[in-house]
Amino acid sequence: MKGKFIVFEGCEGAGKSTQMRLLSEYMTAKGISHILTREPGGSDISESIRRIILDGKNSDMTDECEALLYAAARAQHLADTVEPALLRGETVLCDRYIFSSFAYQGYGRGLSLSFLEEINAFALKKFMPDIVLFLDIPSENAFERKHGADPDDRMEQAGSAFHARVYHGYKELLRLYPQMTAVDCSGTKYETSAKIAALLEERGLIGR
Repeated sequence: MKGKFIVFEGCEGAGKSTQMRLLSEYMTAKGISHILTREPGGSDISESIRRIILDGKNSDMTDECEALLYAAARAQHLADTVEPALLRGETVLCDRYIFSSFAYQGYGRGLSLSFLEEINAFALKKFMPDIVLFLDIPSENAFERKHGADPDDRMEQAGSAFHARVYHGYKELLRLYPQMTAVDCSGTKYETSAKIAALLEERGLIGR
């Protein structure tokens, strides 16, 4: 692939969308061609799957169904959005990726990582990101930032114990995947943005 693939991960309310927007503004000012996308979603079919996954009315969804829907949305998103952008030589900024599946459905729901790796084999074998920026803030602090859980979001309503397990899972994933880098986001959004830009420049992923 000619382009760069940069993923943002973190607990609910960690500030991924804000940091992606600030990085996009920085890259635009530097004339770096890029797109912003998200998971689940990022293309028409994947956005339809997203609505099913997050719909608070689907409280009876099994953990296995949830994981498979995420994997299906991911495969479509890669085909429709990520791969074409990378082939054009653009940088892809993506809000969540397979590491969310590992953290949420693996450590959070208790599904085995081997099962999750199996259903995400397409992504793991062909589309590993150049870097994964984990916005490191505990789940309880992140929820305080966003003033509580969204009552219409099934994942946000999973409870504090679930989200604590997710945060712990991310910390474990940092040890397992060298692409993952923790970014301390306890400061202001602009301080965090500056850290991210400096890190990406140091790694040669965006121009100085």
